[in-house]
Amino acid sequence: MDKSSLEITQQTTTISLNFFGEFTLYLVSSYEQKIKTFDYKKYKYININLNDLDYLDTAAAIFLNNFLKKLKKENINYNINCEKTELLDTIKLVQKYHVDLDKIKESRENILDKLGKEFFKKFHDFMAFVSFLGKLFSTKLFVIKNLKQIRVKEIFFEMNESAIKAIGIVALTSFLIGLVIAYQSAYQLKIYGANIFIVDMIGISMLRELAPIITAIVIAGRSGSAFTAQIGAMKITEELDAMRTMGFDPYLFLVIPKILALMITVPVLIFIADIMGILAGMIVANIDLGITVDMFLSRFTEVVDIKHFYIGIFKGPFFAFLIATIGIYRGLVVKNDTQSIGFNTTRSVVESIFAVIVCDALFSIAFTNLGI
Repeated sequence: MDKSSLEITQQTTTISLNFFGEFTLYLVSSYEQKIKTFDYKKYKYININLNDLDYLDTAAAIFLNNFLKKLKKENINYNINCEKTELLDTIKLVQKYHVDLDKIKESRENILDKLGKEFFKKFHDFMAFVSFLGKLFSTKLFVIKNLKQIRVKEIFFEMNESAIKAIGIVALTSFLIGLVIAYQSAYQLKIYGANIFIVDMIGISMLRELAPIITAIVIAGRSGSAFTAQIGAMKITEELDAMRTMGFDPYLFLVIPKILALMITVPVLIFIADIMGILAGMIVANIDLGITVDMFLSRFTEVVDIKHFYIGIFKGPFFAFLIATIGIYRGLVVKNDTQSIGFNTTRSVVESIFAVIVCDALFSIAFTNLGI
């Protein structure tokens, strides 16, 4: 017989489990397979003999405890023969601090527990974002006091990458949206013979609301996500840590140029979107409603006040700041795995678009109350 072994003897109504030597974690699996080969329900009595056992660790004690619980649950009588106090103490210790997995499962399914954890997570994310904003504004104040620290070359590079290369998609999107709105409006206006009012609707809606929103959404999907992916990749490859080690502030070298570049160029993109949207409305008005270019422009200068153009342009820097800030923040919170880049890039786009819409709603309420 081996030094450590399990011997199972069977009688008519009784079965005995005799443990010898040492019972440790490394033997639990083999003993479990051996015990599973017997159907204990056909026996009236189970005898567990530990008198020949020299050592029992906690893993083995947990196994024995679970086995006894199973016998008790199936109403099978059992008896433990053990004269060694240290072995019994180990078994009692495991029984005393045994964790009921079913209760843990129930507690995890508790809705209040879920709400509490979700609230704490959201609060932690919010405080991290506030900390990021604090660092960002302190860096901006430093740049204002030390204008020589502005990295003009990097700002022009980001203007080219983030905005100038986006002119095509912004112009095309705005043109198509203008076409759709003009066509849908033309159908309704023809019914009432109010063809000329298409100029009012296209002019005011594009200049004041649609062009800024369309531009912001396109930039959020294009440039905001690029900021997140770029900075997230730099964090994974430890380039940000290398910059700090060499004495370069990532906020000064990466964050500020991106934000300033976007705040400068988004108003220009909105202006281009204005032109393309109104051009689309002009084409539809000419083809579908018979309004000539001269009539369109004459009516446009009469009814569309310049303030609508200024309001749309005024929104640009605010939208740009929100998009750039959220995109950069999401890049900085990327964890050390590629899956986190995809997750935060998606969140960057969604949160940027949501923030832009909320900001636009606040502007609409404020301008309406001010009579602008």
